[in-house]
Amino acid sequence: MRKLILPLLLVSGTAFGQSKLRPTIDQRASSIESKVIEWRRDIHQHPELGNNEVRTAKKIADHLRSLGIEVSEGMAVTGVVGVLKGGKPGPTVALRADMDALPVTERVDLPFKSTVTTTYNGQETGVMHACGHDTHVAILMGVAEVLAGMKDQLEGSVKFIFQPAEEGIYEPGVTSWGAKQLVEEGVMKDVDAIFGLHISSQTEVGKIGYRSGPAQAAVDNLEIIVHGTQAHGASPWSGVDPIVTSSQIVTGLQTILSRSVNITQNPAVVTVGAIHGGIRHNIIPEKVEMIGTIRTFGDEQQALVHKRITEIATNIAESAGARAEVNIQKLYPSTVNDPELTSKMVASMEAAAGKENINYNPPVTGAEDFSFYQREKPGLFIGLGGMKKGEDPTKTPSHHTPDFYIDEGGFVLGMRVLSYFVVDYMGMKK
Repeated sequence: MRKLILPLLLVSGTAFGQSKLRPTIDQRASSIESKVIEWRRDIHQHPELGNNEVRTAKKIADHLRSLGIEVSEGMAVTGVVGVLKGGKPGPTVALRADMDALPVTERVDLPFKSTVTTTYNGQETGVMHACGHDTHVAILMGVAEVLAGMKDQLEGSVKFIFQPAEEGIYEPGVTSWGAKQLVEEGVMKDVDAIFGLHISSQTEVGKIGYRSGPAQAAVDNLEIIVHGTQAHGASPWSGVDPIVTSSQIVTGLQTILSRSVNITQNPAVVTVGAIHGGIRHNIIPEKVEMIGTIRTFGDEQQALVHKRITEIATNIAESAGARAEVNIQKLYPSTVNDPELTSKMVASMEAAAGKENINYNPPVTGAEDFSFYQREKPGLFIGLGGMKKGEDPTKTPSHHTPDFYIDEGGFVLGMRVLSYFVVDYMGMKK
């Protein structure tokens, strides 16, 4: 228990002078709540998939320009980056919101329900903001308006990053993410620290969740091809059966988690999601293909799991007289909240939401490409409550589902905490 409690004690004891700008932030955030809700509903009704966020990007760019913010468009295909220069010298603080929707058909009966459809991976489907990115965009547009109205008092600059393609772009021969591309284009070069949030449909409105260190998993794609020797199903001894071999490999992979990973430090996941092999009931096929996902926390654990997957698959195949090809494609690295930065910003979260509404979260095996920014500069990524008060989180629809729903009552808190992060960090750097 000491290891779980210690981070709370460390961060709770950190204090720095409260910013005199907080009351102004509170007033300004509350005054534009209805505008933020209106923006969110409009974006929700007009969702766009990754690297196609043209309408969303124009809405953002027009708003930022109306505030006198310097705007760059077409970043990482459809991204928008705005820079607000404060009236006093100081650090550059970045804030990020992701813009893309998902190929999901919405079932929630809302006045602003999405009816957009598209063809995705050869299939007709609806398009929906089923992960809350519409709320992230609207909240950050609100933060831009809050801070632009007090820019003369800001001790530094604010970079607003509206990022495309957090969910990825999956086309033949192409796998990319907006954060990775923006980093490659130099968006983080002049940044001192970066902050972001993610709405949660299973966390009550008014609450904030965070974690120091590894907070979300690295995610990698796994492909294993097992080559055997085709034979008649009636005489399996005349060939090498890749189906039986693949079954043994799937079972063997689960020993990585139970016998190779130190689960007292961080969890890990190796999941085989699909197996394809064979065409007829009485033919042993020549090969079997497996695909899956890998979730790890930290580079060292990731390297260990990758190594063990390759060893287990190739050696089991060899013992059966077969041959296994293992291909692992790294996607997002682990989302790691900088411990020092996180410790210092707990006071900002407590001031925004109330100490009783701050939760220290367990690690999450979901992944976030916010991790690419954190590889460049210290960053903090937090969770924001979006579930209606009093509801049971075990019964509310989860993210990436047709019934996903967000209560809009938490938007003001989202604006407040991001704005507090900015002014408090600037105050620390005086």
